[in-house]
Amino acid sequence: MKTLIIGYVWPEPNSSAAGSRMMQLIKTFRAQNWEVEFASPAQTTEHMEDLSQFGVSSANIELNHDSFNDYIAAYNPDMVVFDRFMMEEQFGWRVEKYAPNALRVLNTEDLHSLRDARHTAVKQGRPFVQSDMHSDLGVREIASIYRSDLTLMISEYEAELLKREFSVPETHIMHLPFMLDTQSLTAKPFADRKDFVIIGNFRHAPNWDAVLQLKQVYWPKIRKQLPDAKLNIYGAYPPPKATQLHNEKEGFLVKGWAENAFDVIENARIMLSPIRFGAGIKGKLVEAMQVGTPSITSSVGAESMHGSMPWNGIVTDDVEEFVNASVSLYQDQQSFELMQQNGHAIIKQRYDKDDWMNKLVSRLNIQQQLKERLRENFFLGKLVRHHSMKSTQYMSQWITLKNQQAKTETK
Repeated sequence: MKTLIIGYVWPEPNSSAAGSRMMQLIKTFRAQNWEVEFASPAQTTEHMEDLSQFGVSSANIELNHDSFNDYIAAYNPDMVVFDRFMMEEQFGWRVEKYAPNALRVLNTEDLHSLRDARHTAVKQGRPFVQSDMHSDLGVREIASIYRSDLTLMISEYEAELLKREFSVPETHIMHLPFMLDTQSLTAKPFADRKDFVIIGNFRHAPNWDAVLQLKQVYWPKIRKQLPDAKLNIYGAYPPPKATQLHNEKEGFLVKGWAENAFDVIENARIMLSPIRFGAGIKGKLVEAMQVGTPSITSSVGAESMHGSMPWNGIVTDDVEEFVNASVSLYQDQQSFELMQQNGHAIIKQRYDKDDWMNKLVSRLNIQQQLKERLRENFFLGKLVRHHSMKSTQYMSQWITLKNQQAKTETK
């Protein structure tokens, strides 16, 4: 299957869970000997993956520019994967017009409108309610899902939410968590580890909020009981407001970019992740399970990650319980080793790479075969494509003409 991926950003697997997820998709496609090209309007970065090592070609594309029309028509893909709904919103109408036979797949990473709605509720100091998602962002994202032939959802909770609350058909959704190697799990001994860790891209609002919560609420209480312990804070793209929180005396150490996330997580005894809002499933917590590092997190943090299986640590939204669990598990080798086993069991049961790769390839092949029938039968999808795609198309064409006029006037 000749595949074009239109990326919101270039993949950075060492910077974010989204980057890791994208590389898992790419490796799955290449394992089938599918031809893959990755195109993005984003700027290249120093941490981006070298896609050529995986036999993947790359292309730079422009927003609101007719050059994409010729590009997509010439490439003539069998499948287009939009990485995040903003890329479907921007390029979807052009794909439909100039490569109408291509299967259109939306990779959400997480449900952006859910994360944004939960963030709004936290800022307003109240519980999240479903109507919080009835925002402009929510309308745009759900419309993008309706327009797509298949949407990949990393979270079971979010897949069910789309079906239950937004009437997205089962035929247009696939739950697809991280696809991980279950043969390379490690469990560094309790005695060879020390201190606490949190890791996450600082550009991701839930991560930055969690760091602030640790600084202001949790860490002072934990440090009071464990005066020699340190909290090592890692993450890509730390802004000055983050590095200014660094305090040696408090044991609150902002270290920024980690060359190898697994190494820094594996050397810690406990991962702390008091996430108050967010969506999807959390890459940092999955990585902690892979290297046998127990984690203390919130209900949002653990959402859709372990099913009915016991967590590899403690899940709580209560501050005192979070603090007491952190201190207790840090000092209790027997409980620590049990949590290591729990984490490995979750990875093996729920994230096996071979199992999910086979399911994904099978589903994409079926979706390709049934594409025209499903498009014809899903009237709501046709309706949304007709109206929203036209508005998106005309806005894009207006911006294109405006940009062309500006260039003419400056000559």
